[in-house]
Amino acid sequence: MIAKGETLEATTIRLCREIEKLTPGVWCSVLKVERNGLLHPLAGPSFPAAYLALLDGVMIGPQVGSCGSAAYLGIAVEVQDIDADPRWVDFKKPALALGLKACWSSPICDSSGGVLGTFAFYFHEKRGPTPHEKGVVNACTSLCAIALERNQRVVERDRRAYVDALTGLSNRAGFNMALERLTCAEPGAWALLLVDLDNLKTINDTFGHSAGDAMLQAVASRLAATVAPDHVFRMGGDEYAVILQGEEALADIEAVAARILDALAIPTKCVEHMIIPRATIGGALVSIDDPDSESVRQHADFALYHAKETDRGNFVLYSSGISTTITERIEIIRDVGDALVEGRIEAFYQPILKLDTREIVGLEALCRLRTPSGEIVAASAFQDATSDVNVAYEMTERMMTIVATDLRFWLDHGIEIQHVGLNIASADFHSGTLYSRLERAFGRENVPLKHVILEVTESIYLGKGDPLVARELKALRAHGLRIALDDFGTGFASLTHLLTIPVDIIKIDQSFVSRLVQGDPSLAIVEGLIEIARKLDVRVIAEGIESEDQASLLTEIGCKLGQGHLFSSAVPRGIATGLLERFAQRPANQEHGTDQIGPRKSATVVRKSLRK
Repeated sequence: MIAKGETLEATTIRLCREIEKLTPGVWCSVLKVERNGLLHPLAGPSFPAAYLALLDGVMIGPQVGSCGSAAYLGIAVEVQDIDADPRWVDFKKPALALGLKACWSSPICDSSGGVLGTFAFYFHEKRGPTPHEKGVVNACTSLCAIALERNQRVVERDRRAYVDALTGLSNRAGFNMALERLTCAEPGAWALLLVDLDNLKTINDTFGHSAGDAMLQAVASRLAATVAPDHVFRMGGDEYAVILQGEEALADIEAVAARILDALAIPTKCVEHMIIPRATIGGALVSIDDPDSESVRQHADFALYHAKETDRGNFVLYSSGISTTITERIEIIRDVGDALVEGRIEAFYQPILKLDTREIVGLEALCRLRTPSGEIVAASAFQDATSDVNVAYEMTERMMTIVATDLRFWLDHGIEIQHVGLNIASADFHSGTLYSRLERAFGRENVPLKHVILEVTESIYLGKGDPLVARELKALRAHGLRIALDDFGTGFASLTHLLTIPVDIIKIDQSFVSRLVQGDPSLAIVEGLIEIARKLDVRVIAEGIESEDQASLLTEIGCKLGQGHLFSSAVPRGIATGLLERFAQRPANQEHGTDQIGPRKSATVVRKSLRK
């Protein structure tokens, strides 16, 4: 049975029965000693289940009957009178009730002498073992040692297979096994939370992987303590799973998620660095519509995905609307991916003009998708596709190639073109290769990077709180590239950021421009911003100008540059070429200095200007 790999319980029960046949009147038992020193019955076929249950979980010691004493001392303990022996004082009543009067227990030891368990003979008369019985027991303890050591190896193998080595939590395989055993027969019977760390990569990059590992361990212990007695699993990388089954937890899942976020928000020391783990949580409660546990898992995934896109750092509980939103986003990502492969991503250009002379000083390159039927789709219709890192990367790569080719065309044909604004997605900063990609794309066409302005939306620049973006922006400006802050004023604006991460251009969002009339607060805000930008030597471009009244007001308050449908919508290269030929600012006009978007003053000069 040992060789065939049958269970430890089945093997020891069979052994006891065979021995009881050889020694009539003797009852046998095999107890296992757990690593924490507690006894656990494996076999005792002649004993009532209630008696064996009394032994389960008893701590070994020098006065714990025959078996507990033998396990503690590591030697055989012979008790010829249970009723009179002091080691049995606390345990004799159940034994005497069964008519048992004597007990002889021998330790089962491994090859190094460690105690694995005990093998015991119980007698119905007051006596010790005979020489024959001693020989039988010696053979039995040897067999039991082989069986127990093999079981230890199996348990350790399973432990390694189902336990995460870094945190000690159950791993993904253990989670999959646990999930398979859950049913969806009762709505609301259990829930699943997926906890995703938002700053592990930043910690690894900044302080090293040892600090990141320490943070993962701290998160594991805090999660386990917060949701106990429910179970936590490490899914790998920076993701954890929590299966909630407790009645109190299920009654208020949002409260559980809030406690988790609060627990993680406490700074923890990780290899000499104080770190605050940051996490986003998605969850799902089993419902009547869930056919199986895998459905709940998918819903929790959807909720986490939605939380990371819309409410990073918080908790989102799954609802059917989330599924629809994500399905639509996945379809958009697929459509854009197809368009990239089939060469249907194109660049359209919207002119940027001097408001007084209406001369074109630059262009903004805007991404467009051409459908298989030839329809042109604006970027706003497929903006969600940039949430996919790979798609966002490939879209930027495609736009770089197109813009570089078009710039080379204009330069070769003597067309006046100062610069083209190129929109950059969040994913482009996280690759760490943005500058080399720009060099490669524009270098192939021999186009100097002075003709390129990188446009970064305000949400990327300020809203995510990502230090990596700040570092990349500083590095790009150190290479001489100019940065435009797009959509300024749409929700995250903070002028103090312009001191720590300076930009060359601020593009005032059209939501301000559309309200520009005398007496509206927007006029005062824009006028104040233009004055601050002037002192900081930052150029200002007003976006979304649609009327002559707006253009006139902007000119009156000192705004020199603008773009919008009043002048031109975004157009393909052919039309943009014609506009440049007719309206591009000539070199003679550029010599005045206020028309071009040039380099900024030094940071010291900027700070002095702001203080004034």
